[in-house]
Parts: sequence; C-alpha cells; structure tokens
Amino acid sequence: MTALGTAYWRLWSSSGLSNLADGIVKIALGLVAVQFTRSPALIAGLAVVSSLPWLLFALHAGVLADRVDRRRAMLTANVVRASLLAALAAVITLGFGSIWLLYVVALGIGVAETVHDTAAQAILPQIAGRDRLTRANSRLYAAELTANEFAGPPLGGFLVAVGASVAFAAPSVLWIVAVAALFFVPGSFRAGRTRDASVREDLVEGLRFLWENRLLRILAIMVGGFNLATSAVITLFVLYAVGPSSAIGLSEQAYGFLLATIALGGFAGSFAAERVELALGRSRTLALTLFTGAAFAGIPAVTTNPYVIGAVFFLGGAGVMVWNVVVVSLRQRIIPDHLLGRATSGHRLVAWGTKPLGAAAAGLLAEVFGLRPVFAGAAAVILALLPLTPRAAPTARPPGSARPRWCRRRR
Repeated sequence: MTALGTAYWRLWSSSGLSNLADGIVKIALGLVAVQFTRSPALIAGLAVVSSLPWLLFALHAGVLADRVDRRRAMLTANVVRASLLAALAAVITLGFGSIWLLYVVALGIGVAETVHDTAAQAILPQIAGRDRLTRANSRLYAAELTANEFAGPPLGGFLVAVGASVAFAAPSVLWIVAVAALFFVPGSFRAGRTRDASVREDLVEGLRFLWENRLLRILAIMVGGFNLATSAVITLFVLYAVGPSSAIGLSEQAYGFLLATIALGGFAGSFAAERVELALGRSRTLALTLFTGAAFAGIPAVTTNPYVIGAVFFLGGAGVMVWNVVVVSLRQRIIPDHLLGRATSGHRLVAWGTKPLGAAAAGLLAEVFGLRPVFAGAAAVILALLPLTPRAAPTARPPGSARPRWCRRRR
C-alpha cells in the first residue's frame, strides 16, 4: 500500500463505500418501483431520470471540478445524496411513497453523481501521480465494481425484502461514512488554472480539446454507443427476470445475485487489464471488449437459463472493466490537469448522455415489440461499433509528461 500512498487509500476507501451505496440504490430503486407499477415505460422512465443529469449537467460539473477544490466537491455531493436518501426513507416509512417520488429522488441523486464522479476522475492524477495511473485505476475500479455490482445488488435485494425504507436508509449511512473517509485526505486539490475565464469560455476550451484529439473523440463516440445499448438491456432486465410472471421468474434476492456476476467479472478484469493490453495490444483489447459486450446484451434474447446468463454477464463485466482501465488511464495521461475535469465531463456527456436515450427507446420499443427484440437489437448496436476501434497510434499528451509505454511499440 505504501507505493500509492495513504491519501490514495483513503480515496480508495471512500470510493468503495460510496459505490456500495450506489449499488444498493441502483437495485433498490428498480425493485421498489415495480411495487408501484409494472409498466415498461414507467420503469424505463426511472432509468431515464437517473441518467438524465449526465446529459444536462455533465459539462457544468466539469467546469466546477476545474474551478473548486475537487475533494470538497466530492464531499458535498455525497452529503447531498445521503440527505436525499434519508428523506426518501422517512417518507416511505410514513406511507407516502410513489413512483413519482422515486423519480424526484433519482434525479437529485443523479445530479450529485455527476459532480462526485467527474471530480473523482480529475483528482486521481493529483493523488496517485500520472506515472502510476494504470495501477491506481485498476485497484480503484476493483473496489468500485466489487462494491457497486457485486456486494451492492444482492445486499440491495435483501434490504428491499426487509423493507423499502431500510433499503434507502442504509446507503444514506454509507455515504456519510464515505464522507468521513475522504475528509481526512490532506491537501488542496484545485486545478492549476492559467487564466480567468467565463463559464462559457471554460466549456468551449474543454470541448475543443476533446474534439480536436481524434483518439479521444472516437473513444467517446464508441462508449456512447455502447452505453446506449447496455442501458436498454439493464433498464428492462428487471421485468424480464423478476417475479412469477417474468420470463426467468427470479426472486428479488436471486436477481441481485445474478447481476452480481457482472461485478465479479469486473473484479477479475480489473487485475487482468494491464496484462491483456500488453498481450493483445490496445486495439485488439478494445475490440475484444466489444465482443463480450455484445454477448452480454444479447444473451437474454437467446435463453432464460440464469446460469448461462450469469456466465455471459461475467464475461461482459470483465470486458467493461478492461475497457475502463485502459481508456480512463489513457485519458488521464494525455489531458492536462487544468482541463481534466472539463474534458472528462465532455467525454461523459457523449458517453453517458446516451444512457437516458437508450432507456427511453427501450421502454417504447418494448411496449410494441416485447423485451427479447430489444435485447437482440442492443447486441447489434454494439457489434456495429467494431469498425471504429482505433489503431494504437501515438496521441497528444501534456507537455513534459512521460511517453506512455504503449506509444513506444506499434501494435
């Protein structure tokens, strides 16, 4: 642990706790929502509202991350999320819960998430150093994915079975503990701004950097298409899997365990990412992750066997994690620190802004064609991204930074 430093491991602990809360909320919202309605459109609408902030507020979250202390931005965001969940738990306890209340809280949590996650990616090079980013990201993503999708989903299913108010009170407490862990990270984490500028000028500067770098531009488009497809699958899978009238017929707890296979794969992928990239090269590695993603999206259209679905979900989770470690580490190396928040948020606007679009389209299409055609269509969308896979050509990097190892080899 000494190689990455005490500050990094405090950030790692805070991130793990925060993502455990995220994982519980993600499952709890869907499971509580189906207690209020079985409409695919309304269930999809909840997913739309949850991810809509990435479309509406991502760019401004990036400006904020480049203007204020990034640690304080993360602390404030987690306090807001904890407060919203505590209020929701109290209202449900009093018997006033509704699908529309879930919409309001999901939107508020989503706005806070844009601030927290943008600042978290921007702060990592300041804490870990740019020369250790691949290792720092792999360890951080291992904790985040394990908490968010391995521990969080089954725990969320269990807590919903105990009671909806309990399921929302627990992540509120976890976010407060995450605040305590991050509070003790010493130092100031403001970006080194070179000039005063308006919000509009800051937005334009970050977007211009992202657009003019061909590699970053292509990767953002690819992630956007991938998230469009997988958002459609995840949004509707709860209807396909949970309840006696569903195709699979799982209980809430079994559903959580099935989704946990994604995180288990992600945990394995986080430690394999560096070796896979060295063995296959960056271009082949990214292409492989698209194949596993297409299998993940399409498998519910082929079978209702939860064991087969779980095995493919494991591979899909591993592929997503390998992509994340490779691409995020690359992005953090080549974007200057004073632009990192804005360029990251610009990437996420394209990459994550498609999630509400995918969720909305999935709900509408499923109403007309049913669930399985949506899953098959999502797999086709991911496969269509393969021709965009970039070659391992050198790209821009911050002045004075070390030349990344993959740039010293042609792959």
